[in-house]
Amino acid sequence: MLGVRRQPRRPLLLVATALALLTAGCGAHAEPATTPPAASLPSAVAKVDYVNDGDTLTLSTGKRVRLVQIDAPELYDDCYGKAARAALRRLVPNGSSVVLIRDPALDATDKYGRILRYVLSRGVNVNEALVRRGAASPYFFRGERGVYAGALLDAAHAARAAKRGFWGSCPGARLDTGIGSITGPA
Repeated sequence: MLGVRRQPRRPLLLVATALALLTAGCGAHAEPATTPPAASLPSAVAKVDYVNDGDTLTLSTGKRVRLVQIDAPELYDDCYGKAARAALRRLVPNGSSVVLIRDPALDATDKYGRILRYVLSRGVNVNEALVRRGAASPYFFRGERGVYAGALLDAAHAARAAKRGFWGSCPGARLDTGIGSITGPA
């Protein structure tokens, strides 16, 4: 039949799309793509205006977001503080769109009025990625563990074993398994 355009086969198109997505993230710093463990977790899309430090963002609305269940070294006081902010900036550059996920088992805001959320960027759980890179450690306020607690602890153990991030740069760093945070000399 001349002049009739054939439609591409959907199965081949789906396979090609899946392969493109898989290979797009490959490389030395590729992060595992993670999604919320339950589709029912409350979420919202937001735009990042500024990365404050290794675990805090300011949104285009002016709201500040503290990445929940992690703790990054303090920007000017701790070993690896500036590097932690740089790691977060690479994952969520200014102007990027992110998905903010609320864990109903945890507080919605902290005592400073920041909203507490898991942050997803391009399908990557940024909280977990920072821990996996050694730019942050798990932090379980009041010992409360959210839906990603196990993944965060696994990421911390892997980063420590590989001496990534502050694990290789900050002598004396150790993981406090009681709360999951890094302790040791600054």
